[in-house]
Amino acid sequence: MILVTGSNGQIGVDLLQALADRYGGMHIVAADLEGSNSRTPPDVRFEPLDVRSVDRVEELLTTNPIDTIYHLAGILSASGEQNPDLCWDVNIGGLRNVLRAANERSLRVFWPSSIAVFGPHTVREEAPQSARTDPDTIYGITKATGERLCRYYASHHALDVRSIRFPGVISYSAPPGGGTTDFAVEMFFGAIKDGAYDCFVSADTRLPMMYMPDAVKSVLDLMGADSDALSVRTSYNVAAFSFSAGELAEAIQKYVPDFTCTFHPDFRQEIADTWPGSIDDSVARADWNWIPEFDLDRMVRDMLTHIGQSLGVPVDISKVE
Repeated sequence: MILVTGSNGQIGVDLLQALADRYGGMHIVAADLEGSNSRTPPDVRFEPLDVRSVDRVEELLTTNPIDTIYHLAGILSASGEQNPDLCWDVNIGGLRNVLRAANERSLRVFWPSSIAVFGPHTVREEAPQSARTDPDTIYGITKATGERLCRYYASHHALDVRSIRFPGVISYSAPPGGGTTDFAVEMFFGAIKDGAYDCFVSADTRLPMMYMPDAVKSVLDLMGADSDALSVRTSYNVAAFSFSAGELAEAIQKYVPDFTCTFHPDFRQEIADTWPGSIDDSVARADWNWIPEFDLDRMVRDMLTHIGQSLGVPVDISKVE
């Protein structure tokens, strides 16, 4: 049986559905602070969970025959800067609780890291797997610390814990959750709803990004890999494509010609400036055959189609070659 913490979050919503499709919803327990949402598969059981509570984590694992945990619960970058104590307690306290409990029961664990582990001294382009990690945000610090906790449990206790350093993840399924790359989702909704968007980073801010179907694919690919093939027990770099905020606006304007985007950077600009513009994921490709399926244009077309349908404002993408 599988436990998914943070099941209502951006990745959790889509991963939960993918796991239900693959293994059957009756074999999955979804857990989050609030109740299940409208996209929770009907045969998936929901349990309330604050991952900071070691007793509640223990209770769920004792009363359910869990063998794998997808531990997604966490506070994201921009929200973390606004409440650093909560970010530390959830991101590190929650991960520690899960790793301890999993180790006692010899469970498998997936935990998402982030490109936020990189910092101002990381190489700016094609940051390698072994790139220096010197984050100066509390979110990045929790992710860098979490990577080392994972490696500790893997090397000292032989716990099968696996992780991915996600770039910005773009999705139409769940609302943005307080991340620095949220502009890449908000811009689509602004284009369709209002014909305009005021972006909180500069037009030339270039960051690595990934479309949600590829993010889910990467998790399933990694968790399906042979343990002996894995050379990284901190967190794997994965990549799909990079673009600047201005380039994304131009890509959307191909299909929504009247869309206008303005740029007024706020505190999130300083966070984005510490991250690389692209990352090298050759180790993931070599170890477990990671290959993304979406490029920028295919992602834009798919996002506009789904968001247009959900808002009742269809976007005609057929006119552009």
